[in-house]
Amino acid sequence: MNSFNEPRPRPEATNRLTDNIEAAEMVVPCRELSETLPFFLNRLGFRLDQIFPADDPAVAVVSGHGLNLRLVRGAEGPPGTLRLLCRDLAALDGEAAPLVAPNGTRIEFADVHPPLMMPKTRHSFVVRKLTDSDPWIIGRAGMHYRDLVPDRLGGSMIASHIRVPDAGPVPDNVHFHIVGFQMIYCYRGWVRLVYEDQGEPFILAAGDCVLQPPQIRHRVLESSGGLEVIEIGCPAEHVTTLDHAMTLPTGRIDPDKDFHGQKFCRHQLAKATWRPWRIEGFEQRDTGIGAATGGVASVKVARPAGALETPWNSLDSDIYFGFVLEGGMTLSGEGHASRDLAIGDAFVIPPDLKTRLDNCTGDLEILEVSLPAEFATSVWT
Repeated sequence: MNSFNEPRPRPEATNRLTDNIEAAEMVVPCRELSETLPFFLNRLGFRLDQIFPADDPAVAVVSGHGLNLRLVRGAEGPPGTLRLLCRDLAALDGEAAPLVAPNGTRIEFADVHPPLMMPKTRHSFVVRKLTDSDPWIIGRAGMHYRDLVPDRLGGSMIASHIRVPDAGPVPDNVHFHIVGFQMIYCYRGWVRLVYEDQGEPFILAAGDCVLQPPQIRHRVLESSGGLEVIEIGCPAEHVTTLDHAMTLPTGRIDPDKDFHGQKFCRHQLAKATWRPWRIEGFEQRDTGIGAATGGVASVKVARPAGALETPWNSLDSDIYFGFVLEGGMTLSGEGHASRDLAIGDAFVIPPDLKTRLDNCTGDLEILEVSLPAEFATSVWT
């Protein structure tokens, strides 16, 4: 969901200060301008915009790569670090090593589009009960966050239970995430969202789910009171970037648009079809996220359909996350104490651990998220 609160200056402050600023320069102190200026012009490719006084230059303003720098001879302060983002860092070979300008400014080179790093999953059997959890943390835009997998499986995933107590507009901006996988399941209430090239804003109601493919621009517009969502992201730490240029909606509808190998997917409970689950006696509704991600992940909701317990079984999924949406059950894991789970409780089952569900209530519903989408279930009798 990830909404952002930008500070709003008072109207009088905006008139006197913000609206009066036309450009910005970063002051870079120099011991000797005659040595530093050629380095920035010739070695780093900046352009000279101003220089004065003519007879003995002490100040030079240079621009390039989205920066305006004011090189000032004799200015006080540390020389700082200049970070230059490159299209193809590998192509620079040895030239990408850090440099030091004659004035002492450190020059670092980095990839403008760094590769997404997926940490190796650190498997563990996790049970996170709502009653045992730490207090809700107030995060972005006043939203309340509850961490469902505190160890984050070694950084491979983050699972958050998010709630918005008050109804109304959400102070969000158009933004996108550098992720491998990200989904939102609307648990309670509703939220109005808009996505790049997916038409007009729409309501994500309770029971609905949406896949946010990598780098799709989107914005949270407003929510009902008492909104609750479950948000899953992989990896746990990922970059969020605000897009100040794009306006949503874009006026285009392209449901098949490719976003780094994935497609936008919106699942609506009202249109869902229930089919047999991987365990006999239970059924599922598939959100379609497995197909939309090309097999990266799947999101399903399972419930009893005659049976109120499962046999002992094990999975070979790298990540298997569950959240109790409704009802209750007992989760048993081989070598672990059985745990009674109720609404709001979450769990993670590592590969090859034998587990079983029993004491399932008739109204039980489980949100099931797995990476990859396809995995094998072995049943033990």
